[in-house]
Amino acid sequence: MKPLLIALTLLTTAVQAASIDQIDAAANRMQLTQLTDYAKGTEVSYPQAYAQYRLAVISQVAGNSEQFSAALQQARQTLEQLTAQQPDAENLALLSSVYGLMISESPLKNGAKYGKKAAEALAKAEQLAPDNPRVLLVKAISAFNTPAVFGGSKTAAAELASQAIAQFSRPCTQICWGQEEAYTWRGLASMDAGNKDAAVADWQQALQLNPDYGWARFLLEQQQRYSQN
Repeated sequence: MKPLLIALTLLTTAVQAASIDQIDAAANRMQLTQLTDYAKGTEVSYPQAYAQYRLAVISQVAGNSEQFSAALQQARQTLEQLTAQQPDAENLALLSSVYGLMISESPLKNGAKYGKKAAEALAKAEQLAPDNPRVLLVKAISAFNTPAVFGGSKTAAAELASQAIAQFSRPCTQICWGQEEAYTWRGLASMDAGNKDAAVADWQQALQLNPDYGWARFLLEQQQRYSQN
């Protein structure tokens, strides 16, 4: 039994010790099993919540709606617990993004309830750290996805993504994710405005930052196929 207990202890430690970079690497490779392991940490922490968030995103891409819903609920619960313990801009920004995904899961059912929660969490995050790049990125995503009648704007999304990109140029040693996404969202806003060249340039920049970033690669391949038709 002793060797088994040691092995289980080492496994639990490895799960808890997952870094943001490790979680991103697993997400970029769509490694659902690895992300599931990272999301199981017994210690409530930001990396655990981030793993749950990425597991939800990748499950959605993979078409696994059940896993998507379960991971979203886990991320929500973890981040709400973290925020209750100590309000923090990083926790609040990610929580706002989780609420946004919950709206996308069922707009009619979740829109009113989680739309307000997402806005409140993001507003608190901005009060605590207005120049935080992930706060600006989540604001950009919210502006892009919110209908214009409710205050959304693709133009504002592009401007906010640019602000996030500028802040990402600062040195970072702890929570550093999101730079590739900022370029990708700005590219989507540029494409919506009819500026294909700017969109392609941003998606290429995202891939230069991270050659494994699958979303930017997919968008570039999609645009190339469209151009050839």
